[in-house]
Amino acid sequence: MDAPMRFFDPHIHMTSRTTDDYEAMAAAGIRAIVEPAFWLGQPRTTIGSFVDYYASLVGWERFRASQFGVAHLCAIGLNSKEANNESLAKEVLEVLPRYAFKEGVVAIGEIGYDEITAAEERAYEWQLEFARENDMVVMVHSPHRDKKRGIIRSIEVAANVGVPMEKLVIDHNTEETVEDTLNAGAWAAFTIYPNTKMGSQRMVELVKKYGPERIIVDSSADWGVSDALSVPRTAKLMLEQGVDAEAVTKVTWQNALDAYAQSGQIDVEALLAKPVIDQSKLFSDNSVLRGQEPRVDAAMPN
Repeated sequence: MDAPMRFFDPHIHMTSRTTDDYEAMAAAGIRAIVEPAFWLGQPRTTIGSFVDYYASLVGWERFRASQFGVAHLCAIGLNSKEANNESLAKEVLEVLPRYAFKEGVVAIGEIGYDEITAAEERAYEWQLEFARENDMVVMVHSPHRDKKRGIIRSIEVAANVGVPMEKLVIDHNTEETVEDTLNAGAWAAFTIYPNTKMGSQRMVELVKKYGPERIIVDSSADWGVSDALSVPRTAKLMLEQGVDAEAVTKVTWQNALDAYAQSGQIDVEALLAKPVIDQSKLFSDNSVLRGQEPRVDAAMPN
């Protein structure tokens, strides 16, 4: 009998999701995730709110995921939308290095453009320079409007700064932008998100047309109407429609692993092993169980 597939969702905002989502993701075979820093739905107004948010990404969320056998990695950055508050953005960029080198941080991100303003470009360029100087991977958010121009500009600015294209992940691609991203030599990530961005069927057609090289599937599930299981659901549809199993594995596991393992922050052997869960552990005296019976797995033999 074939072993069940494992999946890597390299763009999902678990801060906005419930613990039930972690349980369902683990049951569906999602073994690892990347949670990039992003806009929380309304503007943050003080530097302290960013500090607490970044701390949660490298702390509580990492712990919460581990309680269900999901490896939680993250990206740290100032998102494009909030870059337009330049006085606050300056403060955020000053504290960003404090978190960028924490354990489990695999990239600077998600950064880039929203309205493609001068303020967004200044923040984007600063963070690209920081990533280049520290040999880090960059996750780029492409704008919801004027996406093609935004992606072309994102790639041009990254190239001018000197970020190697193999360290650049361009997210939220569509049929209109995929060739621009692939031809540049960057990783082309696609968001499977209900009603907007990409759908699973469109993703199947793209992989059939372009093949699996440097193509990554993610969910970007967040506080909106979204699906934390869209990566395994898309993989299932691909297999049902005749996409080679090896290609499916590449776009839903291996390519994301290869891109973000460049950070040196991923223990690949640990990801391939069966997770050992100990829900008796606490984080700042807190448990995900709220008094329920913990699951404690026996330690794996050496």
